[in-house]
Amino acid sequence: MFAILTGTLAGVALGVVSGLIPGIHANTMAGVLLAMQGILLTVLGPVAVGASLFAALVTHTFLDIVPSTFFGVPDSDTAITVLPAHALCLEGKGEEAVRVSAIGSACAVVGVMPLFLLFFLVLPVIQPLIDWGIGILLIIVAGLLIVYSDSPEWAFAVFGVSGLLGLFTFNYSFLAWHTLGDSSILMPLLTGLFGISVLITSSEGEMPAQTFSGLSVDRTSLIRHSASGTIAGAVVGWLPGLSNATANALLSFGIDYDRDREGYIIATSAANTANAFLGLAALYALSRMRNGVMAALGSMELPDVTSLLIAGVAASILAYLLTIRLAGFAGFFTGLKIRKLSYIVVVFIVLLTFILSGPFGLAILVLATCVGLVPQIVNIRRVFCMGAVMVPVICMSFSIVLL
Repeated sequence: MFAILTGTLAGVALGVVSGLIPGIHANTMAGVLLAMQGILLTVLGPVAVGASLFAALVTHTFLDIVPSTFFGVPDSDTAITVLPAHALCLEGKGEEAVRVSAIGSACAVVGVMPLFLLFFLVLPVIQPLIDWGIGILLIIVAGLLIVYSDSPEWAFAVFGVSGLLGLFTFNYSFLAWHTLGDSSILMPLLTGLFGISVLITSSEGEMPAQTFSGLSVDRTSLIRHSASGTIAGAVVGWLPGLSNATANALLSFGIDYDRDREGYIIATSAANTANAFLGLAALYALSRMRNGVMAALGSMELPDVTSLLIAGVAASILAYLLTIRLAGFAGFFTGLKIRKLSYIVVVFIVLLTFILSGPFGLAILVLATCVGLVPQIVNIRRVFCMGAVMVPVICMSFSIVLL
């Protein structure tokens, strides 16, 4: 228990850092720990190191809503969530956005436990069939989103162009620097599509007073959205090649993030946290690594799964309390110049992109920003930019090689 506690506390600290700094992912922290693996394993042992890795991932899923809400900057987990969360902040409801996100993630921890056991025992038997159907599932989802959009022609164009950009990014990612791990190339791609493209068109004026008078989400809505998010997170946590960003796109088909902002935040937050836990199940049941943290765990002597689950649940409790506490500081942003704050964040992201992925990353950031501006110009939903993730997964599932 001492090793689990030590690892959990260290992981929570790392998850706080990765969650609060825009553009940094828990995979980045996993890369740092992996580089120090020899020393850490000798001093702490595999249980503590494994607990720290998983606790960092879980903590990140709670805290990454903070930069998405107040700075309008997504990471690979909060790609579309940044839109309703930042919009609520600009209406003076930033604290509510953070709080409902924390509640959604907390509900997912409770709901995912029976799914963890089910997936661990049953799904390995039918995994070959599941692998075969991924591409078909994504084609159906993308097709329905496009057909039922306000402008199917523009929706298809944006989905296709962003998909080509995603293929180019992943196929030529070896040109990037990979300063802190292979996952760094996702940052400029998704930040350009969903972050900078929004920030550079920000309005004049000041950030409104951030007030909180209670949650506007009733219990029924909370249960429904957290359950749908948990299921979506379970799906992408188990299926190969899918990510939290894909879960966000799937959820946008059933939840209009322009009308039901709080509900969408709850669902996507639940999906992100559920994905972390089910990714662990996939590692132990199938030896499949769904993200950088799982790859780091897979490279070492695996501790027993119960120890990591205990660390994950403990990290969830601490992360929830920290997120709620940080939400109370929303008033700090009251009166800040929106345009000035946006430009400061843009400059920070550009510098961070150069440090993490070099000139290639900057080129992807510029291209992604240009594509991300199109939905606003032609008045369609930005969800179609998720082609950048979905098209490469579809091609991979059918073994199609392009570009």
